[in-house]
Amino acid sequence: QVQLVESGGGLVQPGGSLRLSCVASGFISSRYVMGWYRQAPGKQRELVAEISAGGTINYADSVKGRFTISRDDTKTTVYLQMNSLKPEDTASYYCHAERSAWPYYNYWGQGTQVTVSS
Repeated sequence: QVQLVESGGGLVQPGGSLRLSCVASGFISSRYVMGWYRQAPGKQRELVAEISAGGTINYADSVKGRFTISRDDTKTTVYLQMNSLKPEDTASYYCHAERSAWPYYNYWGQGTQVTVSS
């Protein structure tokens, strides 16, 4: 059974930090691009950051210099370290996995809420 289970969300003040974790199971996550997306109320889901199987990283411009994505394939886990959080970072954050080669299976987690507010 394929699962992506996120954790680490919560309420934090502006300028604070959170670290999200996503544990993958039921598939060989080391062969997948792992990523974090977010969706705020009334907005489309958007890419936050992704990391390829080879370690190539891509960030949304809005989070460059503040967020860091990493992966530990020995633990089938991907992380998102979020620093200098802003109110506009408030959203549900979703873990995503997409196979690096055909067939391009992809999976989503259930999401974890991040709220940045004073």
